[in-house]
Amino acid sequence: MKKKWLVIIILAFAQFVMVLDSTVMNVSLSTVASDLHTDITGMQVAITFYTLTMAAFMLTGGKLGDIWGRRRAFKIGAVVYGLGSLMTGLAPNLTILLLGWSLIEGLGAVLVIPAIAALAAVNYKGRDRVIAFAIIGGISGAAAAAGPLIGGFMTTYFSWRYVFIGETIIMAIILLVTNKIADEKVRDKQTIDVPSVLLSVAGMGILVYGLLQSKVWGWVKPISSPEFNGVPITPFGISLVAYMILTGIIILWTFYRRQKMLEAQGKVALLKVSLFASPVLRSGLAVLLFQYFTIAALFFVMPVYLQVVLGFDALQTGIKILPLSVGLILFSISGARLVTMFSARKIVRLGQICLILGGLVLMSSINEQLEGFIFGTGMFILGAGLGFLASQLGNVNMSAVGDKNSAEGGGLQGTFQNLGSSLGTALIGSLFITSLTTGFVSSIDQTTLPSNVKDYISTNAKSLQVISAPQAEAYAMSKGATQSEADEIVDVYTNAQIDGIRQALFYIVAFCVLSLLFSRNIPNAKPK
Repeated sequence: MKKKWLVIIILAFAQFVMVLDSTVMNVSLSTVASDLHTDITGMQVAITFYTLTMAAFMLTGGKLGDIWGRRRAFKIGAVVYGLGSLMTGLAPNLTILLLGWSLIEGLGAVLVIPAIAALAAVNYKGRDRVIAFAIIGGISGAAAAAGPLIGGFMTTYFSWRYVFIGETIIMAIILLVTNKIADEKVRDKQTIDVPSVLLSVAGMGILVYGLLQSKVWGWVKPISSPEFNGVPITPFGISLVAYMILTGIIILWTFYRRQKMLEAQGKVALLKVSLFASPVLRSGLAVLLFQYFTIAALFFVMPVYLQVVLGFDALQTGIKILPLSVGLILFSISGARLVTMFSARKIVRLGQICLILGGLVLMSSINEQLEGFIFGTGMFILGAGLGFLASQLGNVNMSAVGDKNSAEGGGLQGTFQNLGSSLGTALIGSLFITSLTTGFVSSIDQTTLPSNVKDYISTNAKSLQVISAPQAEAYAMSKGATQSEADEIVDVYTNAQIDGIRQALFYIVAFCVLSLLFSRNIPNAKPK
């Protein structure tokens, strides 16, 4: 029996590391930013680009698994990921962090993640496979939940760098036992369509980068813009963000059409679009995207609130997020057991309702003092919702694609997970900073501060960074403000931060409500 489950234990450890990296850094935002001489915006870019790299190349990674063999792709990915983790742990600045974490680790993950799903399908059949996928889903939830605690503890008592050094060691150990994993024979005559890869990467990259830059350049009306020979680049007076989002969507549509053409011609497509004929798969992937959108958005906004607004350290932040972690783990386990009594759709819908309710409770707790019990309750309910979803969606999606397309299914799951994470961090993070900026400037205009102070703040608001109240006070004093003026500026800025975070949470709740529309095709049959 122990030998029977050895493979899933190996794969589960790999899955744990892959997901851990998406949440472990968030509670250490302030410390990492200080160590690398950057700011919260720089960390938002690093987090977004990590998940974006995985989203953009995940389908390619799955296809390479078809060409090389899933176990070989798993091994190569583990090596690349381990090297990226080592570089991240030793990073002296943001540039090296972006290279090691956002790029190299991301490229390693795109080989490992699809292989995990495919190898689980190869090594287990029937009910054992259902259990195996439930374990993978549960481990994903546990990793997302454990990330803040592990990151907070290591950052407070040791260093955030040891987390990545530890990942390198874990991947090395996994490499030593991968021969225990069975694999299928490599398919013949597998190729990769390079134009498809380029379209996929360009479409996702331009779309997400546009969302990231919205807080700086503006959505439609330009706030600022890049320049060429001193001339602002704002075609027809419209922000570049609008053009980038539109361009990204057009490129991704072109990518989809190309995949459809390749498949119709009997050629090897990067994405087998015929899989989307399954309404179950479409629903499962859409809800999965919203799930990871919510996780990423929460794990970006909440640490900013706890660390920057309230002044918590990394460990205190991890402890405050603990109720979400507990709820996620408990209801991942409960959801896996409830599937014997209720349909997957009912459990998924219950999870979505929990996300909406938890988000509303959390919104009511946000203030300068932190309503601890209400905050913890909201986080726990959110964790319960995420746990219910984690317990169901992996098996729903992999069952929808079938054994023959297990690698494609794993690649699609990884793509939608990480695209959701990228969009959550980029979109909600940018909306938060935009709300903070506009709210701060608007409120400053209503104060009795001297007109020259108001004019200075309005002029420089476009370069506003998310900073703590003491930093805001020190900055105001350095610019010649009196103590009373600095105090008034800090009060206005703190209130703007609180309002910005509430608005960000409202957007998250709105997306959770929207996700209800996409769960209608999740299987509703009761288990036999």
